[in-house]
Amino acid sequence: MLPNSPPAVDDAWFDLVPLALIEFDEQGRVQRANAALAALLDAPPTAGSDLQQAHAAVQRLCGWDAPLTLMALAAGDTPMQAQVTVPRAGQPTIALHSQVWATDSPQGRRFLCAIREAALTRPLPAQASGLTAQQGQLLYELATILESSPAGIAYLRDNTLVRCNRRFERMLGIQPGTMTGQSLDTLLESDPRINHVVARATAELMNDGQFENELEISVPGLTPRCYTLSIRRLGQSVQPLEVIAVLSDVTRLRTQQAQLEALGRDRDLMFSLSGVGIAFVRDGLIQSANPALSHLIEADAATLAGRPLISLYANDTDQARDPEVMSQLRRQGHWHGERALRRANGTTLWTEMALRLVHAQRAEEGFIASFVNVDARHRAEQDLTLQADRTRAILDSVFVGIVTIERNGIAWMNRSARRMFGGDLADFIGQPLSTVATPDLDHPFRLTDYLDELQDGQSHTFECQVVGRDGRVFWVVGNAVVTYGQQNRRQTTYALLDIDRRREAEAQSAEAQATLQRIIEMAPMAIQVVDAEQLTLVQANQAAAAYMALETGCALGRTPEEVYDPDRARALRADMQAALDTGEAIHREYLLQARSGPQVWDVNYLPLRHEGEATDQLLVVASDITEQRAAEKARLDAAIAQREMLVREVHHRIKNNLQGVAGLLQQIAARKPEVAPAISEVVGQVQAIAQVYGLQVGTGGPLRLHSVIEAIAQSVQRTFGRPISLQMEGPRACDWLLPEAESIPIALSLNELLTNAHKHGPGPTPLQCMLVSTEQAVCIDILNPGQLPPEFSLDRVRGGVSGLGLVRALLPRRSARLTLAQHGEMVRTRIELNPPGIHLIAPPPPVCAEGTGQQITLWPQS
Repeated sequence: MLPNSPPAVDDAWFDLVPLALIEFDEQGRVQRANAALAALLDAPPTAGSDLQQAHAAVQRLCGWDAPLTLMALAAGDTPMQAQVTVPRAGQPTIALHSQVWATDSPQGRRFLCAIREAALTRPLPAQASGLTAQQGQLLYELATILESSPAGIAYLRDNTLVRCNRRFERMLGIQPGTMTGQSLDTLLESDPRINHVVARATAELMNDGQFENELEISVPGLTPRCYTLSIRRLGQSVQPLEVIAVLSDVTRLRTQQAQLEALGRDRDLMFSLSGVGIAFVRDGLIQSANPALSHLIEADAATLAGRPLISLYANDTDQARDPEVMSQLRRQGHWHGERALRRANGTTLWTEMALRLVHAQRAEEGFIASFVNVDARHRAEQDLTLQADRTRAILDSVFVGIVTIERNGIAWMNRSARRMFGGDLADFIGQPLSTVATPDLDHPFRLTDYLDELQDGQSHTFECQVVGRDGRVFWVVGNAVVTYGQQNRRQTTYALLDIDRRREAEAQSAEAQATLQRIIEMAPMAIQVVDAEQLTLVQANQAAAAYMALETGCALGRTPEEVYDPDRARALRADMQAALDTGEAIHREYLLQARSGPQVWDVNYLPLRHEGEATDQLLVVASDITEQRAAEKARLDAAIAQREMLVREVHHRIKNNLQGVAGLLQQIAARKPEVAPAISEVVGQVQAIAQVYGLQVGTGGPLRLHSVIEAIAQSVQRTFGRPISLQMEGPRACDWLLPEAESIPIALSLNELLTNAHKHGPGPTPLQCMLVSTEQAVCIDILNPGQLPPEFSLDRVRGGVSGLGLVRALLPRRSARLTLAQHGEMVRTRIELNPPGIHLIAPPPPVCAEGTGQQITLWPQS
């Protein structure tokens, strides 16, 4: 509403006022016009238009002559009013009411014209046509208030809309100026929800006189809005029923309320579901606590309310420092630290505690306390501290010197380092490590550029000399490791090992190695070192040249096939590989055919390896034992010749003695004819034994079978004077040998069988003796004329000292079998001899012969 003399209108209010406003100067030029005027006119006047240009528009809008009005206003302060009906393009005709005031401004005299629609102005009754100016002004002000209200307001009589403001029309989404005089049911039939509410409101107004409700209205093309509908009946009469309906937009209020409710729910949800213990504290007492805090201290959340905050502390020290903490909280608004809380079961729980004021300027409103469980971390730090102490105790017990260097110098040394440097820890704290270095400028303790290139955990290895405080100079080998300690401070840890003795040992070892190398070079035996994988020659002394028949320098790096002839290389490779496979030493003897004659080499193969590792080299040691073997062979031949001479002499004497015994027996038989037959048998047996010993005089070892048979046959033939025919049949009949142990039993058996054939086959017919040889055995057949008794069987012959009984007793049962059979008029007696009681002469020795634990191989030397 504009007063009779309005003050100067600022730009903000001028644009926001719901009335159409135009401002003129004294010359009638338009100074400004607001947005409400643009809504009324299709082509409103623009700022700067002169009076003549704006006259038509002003007259059309205001209904009066602008120049005359301005001159009248210039003479006085009484406002001018007019009402006119204005047609608009494409829209219904509207009634406008205008009023013009004159006012003063810093720029001079100004004229303000306010224009509004007169649609809401209730027509005055006929009797009231003579309204006073004050009443008209009041009606104008009421209409202005109605249009300026942010609420939609409507006046209804008997469900018919009498008038409403434009806000009400816009809220319902109805075209302005089309609602007056229409039934509300018709207007609202497009929205059943509003129609239902209004119908229910009408029923309630008949009884209570007022109704309030909330509803949501959807205007096509716009976002649904939430409104509050308030309807109040005018007066007590319902005939007619007059009501005022007020529609208020509460969309923003409801949105803010929903946001506040969601924020409250989120706050309660975070407060209750947070894993961090949270408590609201005022005046030192816990006002509320979330479940996480009650879970931390294992107490009921309801029992925490009202408890002093310091009652949660487990340490008395923390309780005593509470005033100090509260003072800092009031000064800074927050506090952060660690506290140990006491649980319900008496145990202690370490937490990270944070305090923050609810209002930074008003500490009396309380503060929020949060507790985070850091018990595992706190105990881990304690364990780390204990572990560090244990580690230092362990490092004090090792024999390696450990030195920790920080920015200011030496920070710590173990007992071995202090002993190594010849001082106490206090003597070196804060000192650079170069204090124990030699004067060399590039000493690793003095020139430490390599540390800048090391990352965390990397190390650098070096060797240097160290000068102790006691003046001792010694060598150490060390590792420098870069680490980061507390507060991310860079540290360097040196691990130093005293290698002075090792250096001396290495020097002594090098000297011993050189001495050993000289001894190997001067050794009379051939020494070779062969690679275990390729079997190539790695090292050889000068004596090995004779064994290889090649200069040592020419054989290095070569395989056996490249040094020796194929046969020798094949045998040497096999022996080397056998030694490597078994891992044990192997001894061999080789016979080499050199230009100077046969050579015998004694060779030993020894695998070389470290304990627990694979064999990497093979040591070959060869010695020329040709002269030694020749001397041994000469001694052996002399011993054999002496033994054979003694054996022949013994056998010859035994034969002579047996023949002497036989002669004595024959003399007794001649003196005593009654015992002559028995003595003759004994003489024959003695003669047979003598023949065997006679055969052994000229040879040693096994006797040839055919020689034994010939000797026994000749002895029997001389004894009885009856000729004996000896025949041999089959392959290698003369190559069968009798062992010494079997020769006498076989000779006595042949003597008895030939004697028995002579006795039972009398006559001049010669006796036949045949040696039949096969590949596996040999048979001795004796044929004599005669006839065996019926049903004769050797099994029935009794044992005795002569005849068949003696033969059965003498023949070895495992290798000899005796049979007697009738062949026509001849009786055949057969002795079948089988190995091992008899064996053939061995074939000629091969090139490679095996000795006792040795191998002798004959190679021609290339």
